[in-house]
Amino acid sequence: MNAIHQQFEKMGVIPVIAIQNAADSSRLAETLIAGGLPCAEITFRTDAAIESMRMMANRGDILVGAGTTLTIDQVKAATDVGARFIVTPGFNPDVVGYCVDQQIPITPGISTPSDIEAALSFGIDVVKFFPAEAFGGLKTLKAMSGPYTGVKFIPTGGINPENLAFYLQFPKTLACGGSWIAKSSLITDGKFEEIQELVQQAVRLVKATKQDQ
Repeated sequence: MNAIHQQFEKMGVIPVIAIQNAADSSRLAETLIAGGLPCAEITFRTDAAIESMRMMANRGDILVGAGTTLTIDQVKAATDVGARFIVTPGFNPDVVGYCVDQQIPITPGISTPSDIEAALSFGIDVVKFFPAEAFGGLKTLKAMSGPYTGVKFIPTGGINPENLAFYLQFPKTLACGGSWIAKSSLITDGKFEEIQELVQQAVRLVKATKQDQ
């Protein structure tokens, strides 16, 4: 497990964010930090992704990465502006191979045992289970992860305050991806106080879950 994944484990939740307007990125970064989650996985789902990564990374006080990464060119663009980790929705051997060769922390998406074994063949032991709830949720994760004792998972997709603790209680869950924390609509509407409340709620849930373990 690399240093980035160790930070993920400590936080318990990784905010997954699609920003429509890069001008909102600084305020969003301040909100995430104030709430207790100094991390942002900025997804390549909007045209503002790269500039948002740049503006957040330049602050120096928040861990910034690129999500929904589909190509090597996107990896290069993201790391050029300061992104420190890469997340993909599926397992693309070209993207994974490039990141491994360049020593760029990458968490590839998986949904089958074959995907997990492909990750292992590249020396990767932390993967994203996506889309988690749509693929059967925790029940599927428990069954699928059985043979892979050394692999940790980051369930993403359909995670929310109601099921977060259940995923985090599973020993093979490293952290969870949280797209509910800072939805695009909340960012666009300037509802940063609401976002901070959601961040703080997630932090409390993580803390309570860890105390119970």
